[in-house]
Amino acid sequence: MMSNTTWNLDPSLESTALVQIKPQYELFIDGKWQAPLSKTYFDSINPADETHLAKIAWANQADVDLAVRAARTAYTNVWSQLSGAERGKYLFRIARLMQEKARELAVLETLDGGKPIREARDVDVPLACNHFFYYAGWADKLLEAFPGQNPAALGVAGQITPWNFPLLMLAWKIAPALACGNTVVLKPAETTSLTALKFAEICQEAGLPPGVVNIVTGYGDTGAALVAHPDLDKIAFTGSTAVGKQIQKACIGTTKKLTLELGGKSANIILEDAPIDQAVEGVINAIFFNQGHVCCAGSRLFVQESIATQVLDKLKFRLQSIYVGNPLDKNTDIGAINSKKQLETIERYIQLGLEEGAEIYQPTCELPSAGYYCKPTLFTDVAQSARIVQEEIFGPVLTIQTFRTIEEVVQKANNTPYGLAAGIWTDKGARIFGVSQQLQAGVVWANTYNKFDPASPFGGYKESGFGREGGLHGLRAYLKFPN
Repeated sequence: MMSNTTWNLDPSLESTALVQIKPQYELFIDGKWQAPLSKTYFDSINPADETHLAKIAWANQADVDLAVRAARTAYTNVWSQLSGAERGKYLFRIARLMQEKARELAVLETLDGGKPIREARDVDVPLACNHFFYYAGWADKLLEAFPGQNPAALGVAGQITPWNFPLLMLAWKIAPALACGNTVVLKPAETTSLTALKFAEICQEAGLPPGVVNIVTGYGDTGAALVAHPDLDKIAFTGSTAVGKQIQKACIGTTKKLTLELGGKSANIILEDAPIDQAVEGVINAIFFNQGHVCCAGSRLFVQESIATQVLDKLKFRLQSIYVGNPLDKNTDIGAINSKKQLETIERYIQLGLEEGAEIYQPTCELPSAGYYCKPTLFTDVAQSARIVQEEIFGPVLTIQTFRTIEEVVQKANNTPYGLAAGIWTDKGARIFGVSQQLQAGVVWANTYNKFDPASPFGGYKESGFGREGGLHGLRAYLKFPN
């Protein structure tokens, strides 16, 4: 029987002294800060301790119209007149400024979203910077990227980003749009608006022409007003499948180009010849270190029957050493859930799992008294038809099933409405290629998980959406091809 010791680590808190959060934020329209015509604001809350961070402007339809008009004017008079090389210079400048402010952006992301500072510092912010660097390099090479196709910018793009990767999703959308010659109006998630607003300040500092990037904050009605605006050429949305379907319906009958990156219920498959310790750590990374707040999180684990007991024992052993607590503490593995509403959703699914007859395992750990926290949770003895297996939970909850043959696990892995990502753990390259070709997933990782690169496209199938972000594919989403 394995034994485990959880060390009592001294806190190692990241300083917040370098972060300047304004008491109140206005809308960023036409290169300047403007009070909302709605005259309405909402609170931004730190999910780690439920303290107030700032007042954020709540844009209405008239505010959105001003932003779209500013973007159209900037596109017609300025941005579309610049060469690709000149646009690239602005993107390079933005990327460098983001690097210079990387620590501030990471702390701000953690304060506003609840994710561990290690993840914000080591993953989110560097990747966001890299996307701007990557697409800056493409800005003057569009003819080479699409030879003989005469690529041209679409015009004005409306973009809506989620709360799980606020700055990174912003980079995924704004960087290729600007590189291709479009202007944008971006609406960030209402619970994580601060890094988008800090990005607006970076655009000002970079000297980006007014109106090229506009940031309108608010709730779902603000996003709906943006989607419905008649003078947009493109809508890009990352978020839930339910909202994605509404957006798709709203775009029917219009000329708007649409890309959707929606929910997922991704399968992580461990074959009997896999490096088990590496696979266990990969499973932990795929679902727990990000609080399950990743659309492609490996929330369904499939383990070949012959090694199932060994893998489950190692997973339970590893979970005992995971530290749940203050996201600003560098020792923290699992930070705060983004909002009270999301925590209630996760808790409801955990209760549902118990009602469905699944066996639960949670490590013994003490959660902070204030803030929104959830213990990492394993469910075994789950049916393929169980709701915790079929529905996206978006929290640190992992369902575990066993299988005997490749055919069986492929059938189970594909048996959901989603098709965003998957993972395979095996010692044989032939099995990697054989299984990955049968999985209905936009991305399949082999002997790793949640690895991203600006040059690699990302997107899903079925109810996980359509279109790709990242890489050369990400450029195509913001171009039209007259030829």
